[in-house]
Amino acid sequence: MRSFVGLSLPEEAILALETLQEEIPVGRVVPGDNLHLTLAFLDDQPDFALQLLHEELTRIAVVPLRLRITGLDLFGGRVPRILFAAVAPDPDLSRLRDQVRRAAERAEIDLPRERFRPHITLARFPRQMPEHRAQRLGAFLQAQGDFSLPEMQIDRMALFRSTLTPDGARYEVLADYPLEDPAPS
Repeated sequence: MRSFVGLSLPEEAILALETLQEEIPVGRVVPGDNLHLTLAFLDDQPDFALQLLHEELTRIAVVPLRLRITGLDLFGGRVPRILFAAVAPDPDLSRLRDQVRRAAERAEIDLPRERFRPHITLARFPRQMPEHRAQRLGAFLQAQGDFSLPEMQIDRMALFRSTLTPDGARYEVLADYPLEDPAPS
């Protein structure tokens, strides 16, 4: 089963991002229900591995997170593939990601080593973009590139199933995990 571990966003953040997405002039916009921050993409995994991972994820104890969106950017280099909202680096977020990766290792799920660049994907682009569309995207980024949102609290993470369809991926929460202070006072 194709899956990932990620953070769902508060409703007010989703509404603000959907409003911004209405202005994106090119590409395929990610539906509001799919807006999230990925901690670990697991690719295709057998059910038993996901069950082991679920057991490991229930043991993670980390404080709720305070995240901020700090602008827009592109992945893909000279040929942009993804427009995303950048999330400010945060030590608690990095610790949570590291714990999720260690949980995946204990569940014998191999994850590629990659730099963690926290983001929320807003739109995807075709492999080739005509010049006039690239110019429209450039104008959009010029006008909206410094988009930001106030700090938001994230108090849950989830294990998601990702089902590919001709219209794009559909995400379904398989399990939900609270982020709680490991040493409550």
